[in-house]
Amino acid sequence: MLMYVLIGLSLVLVGIAGLQFTYLYWADRLNAERKKYIQDLEEKYKRTLSQLEIAERRIAAQDELLDAVYADLENEEDEAWADVIEER
Repeated sequence: MLMYVLIGLSLVLVGIAGLQFTYLYWADRLNAERKKYIQDLEEKYKRTLSQLEIAERRIAAQDELLDAVYADLENEEDEAWADVIEER
């Protein structure tokens, strides 16, 4: 009778060890997938950051161009209003 109990206990322990190894394998695989996902996110972040920098440079160049164009127009408008006021 004691022999059957010991055999049952050893089988339970083998099952628990198998379960632990399975859990360890799963956790290791999950960790590897998360690392890969984080690397993918970092690559996307770098691409997005470079696109943002390019867009900011374009906007700055367009702002400079608009400032240059409208600076001349603003001066002309002020002169035109001064002429209209003087005529009245």
